[in-house]
Amino acid sequence: MTVERGVRLMGGAMVLLSLGLAHFVSMYWLWLTVLVGLNLLQSAFTNWCPAMLMLRAIGLHDAVCCPGS
Repeated sequence: MTVERGVRLMGGAMVLLSLGLAHFVSMYWLWLTVLVGLNLLQSAFTNWCPAMLMLRAIGLHDAVCCPGS
């Protein structure tokens, strides 16, 4: 798995977790969904987010593009 796939995995998992918590615990958990969405938008423009640091720390590597493929 690459860092890029890991970020998408973490983002999706956090959205689903926050929706579940909002349904069963408190509607305030929807703010976590908002924060995840804002972070994903920000990372689309800057190519950086805190999750990338964590995923690199556990040993995931960035995707490399092979020329000519």
